[in-house]
Amino acid sequence: MKITIVGAGGNVGSTVALTIAQRDFAQEVVAVDIEIKKDDKSFYPSKGRALDQWQTSPIFNFDTKVNGTINYEDTADSDICVITAGLPRRPGMSRDDLLSANMNIVKTVTEQLVKNSPDTIIIVVSNPLDLMTYVAWKTSGLPSSKVVGMAGILDTARYRAFLAEELNLSPKDIQALIMGGHGDSMVPLPRYTTVAGIPITHFIGKEKLDAIIERTKAGGGELVGLMGTSAWYAPGAAAAQMVEAIALDQNRIFPCAAYLDGEYGLKDLFVGVPVRLGKGGVKEIIEIDLNDDEKALLNVSAEHVRKGLEDLNRVG
Repeated sequence: MKITIVGAGGNVGSTVALTIAQRDFAQEVVAVDIEIKKDDKSFYPSKGRALDQWQTSPIFNFDTKVNGTINYEDTADSDICVITAGLPRRPGMSRDDLLSANMNIVKTVTEQLVKNSPDTIIIVVSNPLDLMTYVAWKTSGLPSSKVVGMAGILDTARYRAFLAEELNLSPKDIQALIMGGHGDSMVPLPRYTTVAGIPITHFIGKEKLDAIIERTKAGGGELVGLMGTSAWYAPGAAAAQMVEAIALDQNRIFPCAAYLDGEYGLKDLFVGVPVRLGKGGVKEIIEIDLNDDEKALLNVSAEHVRKGLEDLNRVG
């Protein structure tokens, strides 16, 4: 099993690479990023981070080889490729501000990946997530089942972590689901939130739950405000979890940005919905029952994504 991470010289990409290596289910992780020139010197972040990560193998006890490179030829015959490349989100910058620049980056990266690995599966992490997943799909020519975006796992993890903190309970026992676009229009679903199978409303009142939902929606912005850049540990871990589910054919059910062709009444866009991930990518899009309010929120979120697609067509 060969896994390629593009943007592995950055924080998110390097976290994906190391997390996969530590889980030790792949034979090789190829860490790709660009050469950086500064003060007439050349630096190779992906090579340096990969070497540093490989040197942890005796400590963390893994055999997965991590190889850094700037050459896409080294990614040939990759089973799964993860795209984390793109400009980071900075204070005052919305995800949509990243659209034009990151569209060109994702398009170029995708072309190189499918040129060298025409049968690969692509996981997109670059922002704006739903739109960049669409760009990767259109550029790749791959079936929609083989292109998927990492969004809902991260959003749901934040939601579960906030609930665990508020309730002083283990996050292991909290199950939840967030749908819709990755951003302020995401759709948390309290009806599908439980603690060890018990509805979340048994543990928390509506006012506090609503406050946690709002904090979840602004979760990315909160971290940008604290650090001056986007998060990387949770996004990286979420992407690695998707890679593992596909590589090991685990048939895990995760909320991911998947291509909809009539499901939930939506067509021709990538939106966060529950899917079954395993060998070959998205095996099934799971349509759960939504009440009228939940349907309305999902439609609003989908419309936000569709407006982004209109901007995408306008700029590119």
